[in-house]
Amino acid sequence: MKKTLEDHAARFDEMAAEYDDSKSEEYRACAELVIRHAAPEADDVVLDLATGTGAIGLALADDAEFVVGRDISEGMLEQAREKAADRGIENVEFGEGRFREPGVDRNIDVVVSNFAMHHLSDEEKREAIEAIGALEPTRFVLGDVMLFGEADPSEPFYSPEVDDPATVGVLADALTDAGFALTAVEQVHEQVGVLVAERPGGAVDADAAAATDAASRDDADQESA
Repeated sequence: MKKTLEDHAARFDEMAAEYDDSKSEEYRACAELVIRHAAPEADDVVLDLATGTGAIGLALADDAEFVVGRDISEGMLEQAREKAADRGIENVEFGEGRFREPGVDRNIDVVVSNFAMHHLSDEEKREAIEAIGALEPTRFVLGDVMLFGEADPSEPFYSPEVDDPATVGVLADALTDAGFALTAVEQVHEQVGVLVAERPGGAVDADAAAATDAASRDDADQESA
């Protein structure tokens, strides 16, 4: 990670009030896909990691039993709490937490995150995915900056000074190693996408195996190019 967690928290504190109005079309497309794929049941508890101003967590609250939002920025969390209060949403709780230390004390059924994990190095992403796997959710939906091919250095979607996106293959391998089966890959942009991973009850089904194989092939093709 190119900046410390404290640096990132301070940066997001400063932009919290304007954050919702500053997002790109790709960010919003990812958020919609994350919400759609999360699909919580009425008795599910959802963990929204790097919740920001709570857009995804609050959108899922109507369908879930409870939503836990975690972020490193108190400014963002204040915005999320204000939104929940304004909308009369009571089955949510927002507090400090991070990918590798989410700080939850209840069983989690679904984990979601959008446009945040790319701030971590590849090794830190792997550690974060392992920590998420240890919560034993049935589903993890990740929307993020991720590389489907070779990033154009003259026109990166991300900011190299603060971001460190992984290839889809690296993320797929980390998910598999953490006990998940990759069941869907949604490409929004050459450098943006959504991965859906589920914890298989038994043998990995054909769709999950196909998704994982495709992601691994894409990564291998990139490395050999």
